[in-house]
This record gives sequence, C-alpha cells and structure tokens, in this order.
Amino acid sequence: MTVPKHRRTCASCDREAAAEYHPFCSRRCADIDLGRWLNESYTIPAVEPPDEWDEE
Repeated sequence: MTVPKHRRTCASCDREAAAEYHPFCSRRCADIDLGRWLNESYTIPAVEPPDEWDEE
C-alpha cells in the first residue's frame, strides 16, 4: 500500500500546486506574485526610533 503524497496548495489562490510552477498552480499565479514583489506589496512595517533615542 502506498502512502498518498501531501497535497500542496498554491501560494496565491489555494488551488492544488503544479510541479512545473511550484509553489503556484499556474504561470498566472506566479506572475501575480512576482508583480506583488516588484510593486513592493510585501513589506514589513518598520518602527523607527524617536530622534532623541539613546542606545544605552
């Protein structure tokens, strides 16, 4: 008896990922994700210290 492989879902739309476009299901989802990276949609908000902040 074979153990079924874990099904991976698309990082963009949650459909089943295709091996050719892993971790995405299609070229379209891969291109959408690339566009988000290029537009800097994926950012981590930074907390700037106040100007009078002392390192001690």
